[in-house]
Amino acid sequence: MIKVLAIDDEPLALQQLAAYIKKVTFLELVAACQSATEAKEILNREAIDAIFCDINMPDLNGMDFVKSLAAPPLVVFTTAYSEYAVEGFKVNAVDYLLKPFGLDDFRRAANRLQERCERTAPQQDYSLASNDDTIFVKTDYKVVKLAISDIRYIEGMSEYLKIHLESQPKPVVTLLAMKKMEEYLPPYFMRIHRSYIINLKKIQEVNKNRVIMDADTYLPVGDNYKDAFNEYLNTKFLGK
Repeated sequence: MIKVLAIDDEPLALQQLAAYIKKVTFLELVAACQSATEAKEILNREAIDAIFCDINMPDLNGMDFVKSLAAPPLVVFTTAYSEYAVEGFKVNAVDYLLKPFGLDDFRRAANRLQERCERTAPQQDYSLASNDDTIFVKTDYKVVKLAISDIRYIEGMSEYLKIHLESQPKPVVTLLAMKKMEEYLPPYFMRIHRSYIINLKKIQEVNKNRVIMDADTYLPVGDNYKDAFNEYLNTKFLGK
């Protein structure tokens, strides 16, 4: 729901505006205010997503009111004076309703408001929640779910990746950039070569410039990655 204020100094106009707001399912009317001063008091104590605000009001007109707000909500201006339109868009107004306007005009403005809210709303980060150990990748014309902790290492092959798993002998092949995968994985994965990202928990042995994942898998450590990999080893090394 989009929480809104209706602001108009004319009682009948305010009543009509409030009625229109109540007819739109995704709008929640928090208050109908007859002055910018009254609206400001509400904004100071409550989170409001948007305002429908008349411009030509006594004491403090709608335009000056919006400009006075440090962090204004989204704004749809309502007024009988078309000359305010350009100025309204200068303050990034979502829309401008010229009185008298009907319900259809109001709905169009409300829809624009909803679109703006959707574009500016903070997006939840699903990339890698601390309790989430899964990723989805496309392979063989389907989407499969993989447990990140099941990944032994990832091999880059041009535009494709081979994801080698502990639970199955055949790797999962997907069209994905190495850099994209590297950014997504948790800290216990490390890139050791232009073509390899390894699960540090799956290492069996390190022999010179090779990482041994199992009896048949020897992965090289590239020159550009040696320092970071050796630094990691030093944090785990218990010998002299």
